Amino acid sequence: MTFGIRIRQARKVLSLTQKDTARRIGMSAQYLNDIERDRRAPPSDNFIEALAAALVIQRDVLYFYAGRLPPDLLSGNATDRQILNGFDAFRLTLGRLKVQEAQP
Repeated sequence: MTFGIRIRQARKVLSLTQKDTARRIGMSAQYLNDIERDRRAPPSDNFIEALAAALVIQRDVLYFYAGRLPPDLLSGNATDRQILNGFDAFRLTLGRLKVQEAQP
């Protein structure tokens, strides 16, 4: 599933038009249409968060489909091992465990 398909799916479940959804989050209906049809890359973090709120989707789900990490995961200090452990846990949850080799 792509970011655009997930947005369209959520919008339709709520019986919202593109025009109504776009108005709620401050973007043009044409821009939202382009996003839903995967003609444009996922929007900025602000729009992702606004879409999540308007479409009642957890923001982390939209960041996943956008192929990005949420801003709170990009801030702070993490060791390489913590990052690798986090991705291993994610893969395990998705049923795709690929344990990283130990780094020196």
